[in-house]
Amino acid sequence: MSEQSAVETTIELDPTRPAFGPDERIGDLGRTHFIGIGGAGMSVLAEMLHEQGVVVDGSDREPSPKTDRLQSLGVAVQFGQRAQNVAGAATVVYSSAIKPDNPEIVAAHAAGARIVHRSDILALLMAAKRAVTVAGAHGKTTTSSLLAHILVNAGTGELADPSYAIGGSIQSPDGTNRDGGHAGHGAVLVAEADESDGSFAKYRPSIAIVTNAEPDHLDHYGTADRYHRAFVDHIGHARDAVVMCADDEGCLEVLRAVDADVAGRVVVYTTQDPDTLGDLNGAVAVRIESERERERTGRECFTLRIPPALADGAELEVPVELSIPGIHNARNAAAAIIAAGMLGMPYERAARAAASFLGAARRFQVCGCVNGVTVVDDYAHHPTEIAALLDAARRRYPQSRIHVLFQPHLYSRTRIFAEQFAQALSKADDVIVAGIFPAREKQEDFPDVSASTIVQAAGADHCADAGEWIRAVEDMRQAAVRILDTVRTGDVVITVGAGDINRMDDVLLHELSARAGGMES
Repeated sequence: MSEQSAVETTIELDPTRPAFGPDERIGDLGRTHFIGIGGAGMSVLAEMLHEQGVVVDGSDREPSPKTDRLQSLGVAVQFGQRAQNVAGAATVVYSSAIKPDNPEIVAAHAAGARIVHRSDILALLMAAKRAVTVAGAHGKTTTSSLLAHILVNAGTGELADPSYAIGGSIQSPDGTNRDGGHAGHGAVLVAEADESDGSFAKYRPSIAIVTNAEPDHLDHYGTADRYHRAFVDHIGHARDAVVMCADDEGCLEVLRAVDADVAGRVVVYTTQDPDTLGDLNGAVAVRIESERERERTGRECFTLRIPPALADGAELEVPVELSIPGIHNARNAAAAIIAAGMLGMPYERAARAAASFLGAARRFQVCGCVNGVTVVDDYAHHPTEIAALLDAARRRYPQSRIHVLFQPHLYSRTRIFAEQFAQALSKADDVIVAGIFPAREKQEDFPDVSASTIVQAAGADHCADAGEWIRAVEDMRQAAVRILDTVRTGDVVITVGAGDINRMDDVLLHELSARAGGMES
């Protein structure tokens, strides 16, 4: 047996297995080391523990804005992952990207340190708060950011100064991004509940929001049925209430599968007449009405019809106007406003606070406009997200041609959803698919998957003339330069993906400046 095989049989990393007992608290952690501390989810948790007085350090492959911020707060970060980094640590935190043969895992195991998944830390933080979790294949970051924004700006008493653990940053009015982690003094904690590895089964929130349950992460779950069963389990752990989107077929499947006592705590939100949705298993429905977008402004307007059961016996009509575009954001905002109301904030007050929310970072984030060409960045990495993004872009820029520079995220997701990606991207006028961002996967395990996989899928009958609007360019920088070859004044270029495609936004803006005078009108 090889040394690596021996390690893998000795050390088991199971993100779904709880690491802490019901009586354990943050103060019991001791010195805590994060492997991959610069990751979006890990850096937030590290900062929250640091703010609560835990001695925290960590390691990562290379410096990043996240590690820079942690170091500025006094958190020690080592670059490169080595056994000596965990010396003296009582608790070592890993994410699902970390394997059992990682040298820091091996050293921590040999030293007898407690090895816990990042979800264990989040569950521990939730135990002392009124926690609101946000789960779903898409919309998690925007919805959790928006709820945190509402509480920060309109919360009073125990709803003021919330804690939040969001796997991304939040756009600020001054053009900077506010970090997604904060350990507040109030009673509420808002957290993304990542379903990708099943670890959200550990959470016991007061309120669970589910933005959708459209099958994703089938590399972990295997089937859509197993994916939906995980959500059934998750919402069953919510102590007080569940808020779900009834416009999503996956959510409806989950709702119809839960026990009657759970269904009785569910509030659904929908753009449809609830009477047309069929069996809601006893759930209460909030209607999104009169949804529209003010042309060219990107402001999303609608009315929430709150039923008497949620409004002290008298139906409410709550007007909402958002600074972020798209019907998908109307749904996200509905979830956040309903949750704020269930925490005790007047719905009208929550809606007014939502109006000043500028969006989570990398969600329809306008990066600049040069020579009449607007560059936008968005984190969309699932076909449904991309379709919603491009619908919003069409409504905001109705006279513009839309160019997309798309970086797929994960080889497995690209293989599973290649046809759906092609269909979603066909909403744009011009598309270049760049090389795949591997994240936790390896190219050698997917030799038949590349950027061309989506382009080939686009050649099917449902995407006629694919060669005229979509092509593959593996090198991301070359792709960024080539996407501008057909751009003219008035057009919009959108970088799309959950990897590092946003690095190309400055490249695009610089190249547009360099081409001044040569742009077509």
